Amino acid sequence: MTRFGKTAQTAISALSLLAEVYDGGRTKLSSSEIARRRRLPRPIVAKILTLVSSLDLVDGTQGPGGGYWLKRRPQEISLLDIVQELDPIDREILCPFGPGWCGRGEPCPLHAAFEKLDADWNSYLRTTTLAVFALPAAETPARRRA
Repeated sequence: MTRFGKTAQTAISALSLLAEVYDGGRTKLSSSEIARRRRLPRPIVAKILTLVSSLDLVDGTQGPGGGYWLKRRPQEISLLDIVQELDPIDREILCPFGPGWCGRGEPCPLHAAFEKLDADWNSYLRTTTLAVFALPAAETPARRRA
């Protein structure tokens, strides 16, 4: 469903939970708690949180009462901020007709549509922030559709 890998998916899942509980850093969640609540493997979550903390997206403390929190407000962290460092999306779109088509004369019949989808996807990641996860429960997209 997405154009990025498991590392970026796990990071978005973990950081979305931190966005849900965001209160300026007062609420801290351990990697175990995030893994449990998101049904993810704890060692992977711990590794991802260490990685995204080096990207200045989260901060954390060790020991009793420790845990992780978003370093910036959810509306200041785009999905692109997360994805571009963990699974760069600037790779070339591969022509489904093989390397002999696009780039060597006339583009294939799907070329323009794929370029538009790619541009739309990149725009979505750039403009969508973790704030979508910080909405009150009554305001979540699923509840608005109901």
